[in-house]
Parts: sequence; C-alpha cells; structure tokens
Amino acid sequence: MTEPLIYEQNEGIVTLTINRPEERNALSDDLIFNAFIDAANKINADNSVRCVILTGKGKAFSAGGNVKHMRDREGLFAGTPTELRQGYRHGIQKIPLAFYNLEVPTIAAVNGPAVGAGCDLACMCDIRIAGTSAKFAESFVKLGIIPGDGGAWFLPRTIGKSRAAELTFTGDMIDAQTALDWGLVSKVVEDAELMSAATDLATRIAKNPPHALRLSKKLMREGEHMRLDSLLELSASFQALSHYTEDHMEAINAFFEKRDGDFKGK
Repeated sequence: MTEPLIYEQNEGIVTLTINRPEERNALSDDLIFNAFIDAANKINADNSVRCVILTGKGKAFSAGGNVKHMRDREGLFAGTPTELRQGYRHGIQKIPLAFYNLEVPTIAAVNGPAVGAGCDLACMCDIRIAGTSAKFAESFVKLGIIPGDGGAWFLPRTIGKSRAAELTFTGDMIDAQTALDWGLVSKVVEDAELMSAATDLATRIAKNPPHALRLSKKLMREGEHMRLDSLLELSASFQALSHYTEDHMEAINAFFEKRDGDFKGK
C-alpha cells in the first residue's frame, strides 16, 4: 500500500509530503491521521531534525475532508453522532495536537488548493509559503458543518479575528495574492519555485543552533496563553540553559571569527 505521508530527511530538514494526489490529498481516515502522529513523534525524538517542510503531492496541498465519504457516511464520517464525535476526537483532531507540539519550526509549502481541513493544516505550521496556484478556503459552512479540526483556534491567530470570521462565515475561497495581503502566507512564488523557496528558508533556519530553535519555538507557543510575567520567568530559565550549551560558545566564536557556526546540538 502506498504510504499516505512521505517522510524524507536531508541533513537537518525533513520534508513531509501528503501522498494522496488521486484524492487531492484528502484527510479522512486513520491511515493518514496515524501517519502524521508517527511522523511528529519521530521528528521530536530525533535531535538531528531542525526544520520541517509540509507539502502535498500533485496539484493540491489538501482538499480537506473527503466529501464523497461525507455523502456516503464512510470513514471519519461513519456512525452515530456519538461515534462521529469520538471519531473526530481520536481521528483528525490528533493532527493539530501533533503539529502544535512539534518542537522544531515548520513550513507549509502550499501547492494548489488548501481547503477546509487543508487550510487549517497549513495554519498549523509556523510559516506558510504559497505557489501562485494556491487557494485557501475555510469552507466548512458551505457543507453545513463547522471547523472540526481546530480551525476556529488556528485561523484567528494566523490572520486576526475579523479576517478569520469573514472566511469562516462566508466559506469564500481566496487566491494566493489575497492570502499574502491578509498575512495568511509570508511569500508567494511561482509554482515551479515553491519547493526551492521552502528549502532555502528551511536551510536558513536549520543552520542555527538546534537547542535555540526548539526553545525559541517553545517560548512562542507558551506565549500564546501565558501572562507576561510567567513568560519572562520561563524565558530566564531557557536563557540560562542556552548560555551553557556548547553551541552558544561556538556561535560566539563564529561571530568574532566572522565565519559560519558549526553547531552540534550540544
């Protein structure tokens, strides 16, 4: 059986590719849900990983839920209301928790449509780069349902409450340029240049000390819900740890010697 999520590592960069082009990389069953969980666990346990790129195979990033399965009440959408609730909780909702808890920076390289859960999946990443063919829609309302995968949490934090409400309540689709104007993505590039642009950004991130990357990301995550005084306390502790890493001294030496640092994650 074809792997639903391709895991490839080149030095410190892992590329995850949703591998269901015949379904426009839909997210509708336990195979793909568990593949995301396994990949996240593998990344967090591997200190050689410094950055992750997520993209989709074919002409779509992800079309979200499989509408045919919704119609036929199959897979994620099968069962009684109670069973459906449990299916969401123990199925697709594993993905936002796994991606939110990834310890390394993540980049969504959005190739083509990112619709519904696909849009939310892109928002789960720290940074988004779009190809010119990318389109985004928080389209659940068009199908008479709600964002069941955490979109109501991620989208307002990505583009603000007003824009998030507009997308959620209309279900409208926006193009890559509008996504850039709204702050949904950081950059728009030609489709043919998308992966090279994402890899270039990931390389610039991955060249930095891995402990500093992971701790910086942790601080940003905690800062989303902590009081300032609490975050400052946590920052002081993380900073004390950072000052006693070998990579910190290597960075200082590289600064004075006007060279790139050689960081070992120690």
